[in-house]
Amino acid sequence: MKILTSIEIPGVPKISTGKVREMFDLGDRLLMVASDRVSAFDVVMKEGVPRKGEVLTQISKFWFEKTADWLPNHLITCDVPAGLPEGVLRGRTMVVRKAKPLPIECVVRGYLSGSGWKEYQATGTLAGEKLPEGLQESSEIPEPRFTPATKEATGHDINITCDDAEQILGPDVFRRARDLSLRLYGFARDYARGRGIILADTKFEFGLLPDGALIIIDEVLTPDSSRFWPADQYQPGRSQPSFDKQPLRDYLDGLDWDKKPPPPALPKAVVDAMSARYIEAYRRITGKELGA
Repeated sequence: MKILTSIEIPGVPKISTGKVREMFDLGDRLLMVASDRVSAFDVVMKEGVPRKGEVLTQISKFWFEKTADWLPNHLITCDVPAGLPEGVLRGRTMVVRKAKPLPIECVVRGYLSGSGWKEYQATGTLAGEKLPEGLQESSEIPEPRFTPATKEATGHDINITCDDAEQILGPDVFRRARDLSLRLYGFARDYARGRGIILADTKFEFGLLPDGALIIIDEVLTPDSSRFWPADQYQPGRSQPSFDKQPLRDYLDGLDWDKKPPPPALPKAVVDAMSARYIEAYRRITGKELGA
């Protein structure tokens, strides 16, 4: 199984390179290709994770198709365009509509974890809004909260209040983005529960079409954009095992590394453990095996 960490397509201009995805210009459309790159502490590792790009693409495709009747999205097809290298791109490619991305991350939290837990510990609030006293790490929040964040070119995104987000987006776009985010989180949370998964939190990207329509773009409800916890291991009061790159974080936390480039080499066991978690997430969410 070839691990893809760098993607070039002769004759097709590349627009951008992210931590995971490469974006190419197809004229009136975009070609989004998910690599197998993995990062931690904002540092991209040298090693890739087998099949990670396929998992991210195929899970996004699953959710886009499942919600398309009420939530427009940017996906046109996951078929590789004619004339492009099928063997390299198959399974990890989306041809998408062009849209103007909103300048904020649309985050929804149903459980206290990560930066949300840190804020609650410090102030008793989440995105500036008061929460009940006595909640623990990983506690379920009485009602899911929309907790927007800025998009930072480097480093971590910065959490902001809903008032801040409304000032950035304007009242109409803010309301639509918030309401769709909460609806999508609720839909996915309920579905995931039936698959033995807790959807703790997630972030969505929205974009505007030229006619002002708001659509969901980028990836959606993947292990990279969401915290998925196995329901049978859930226990409030501690951090939870998750279907993502947790083995990488655990390994790096045990090293004497300053969290700056260059990254340390990763043992095969850590890479394989990550790959297994991503593939298991796909299997649980879709009910299918990842294609050969």
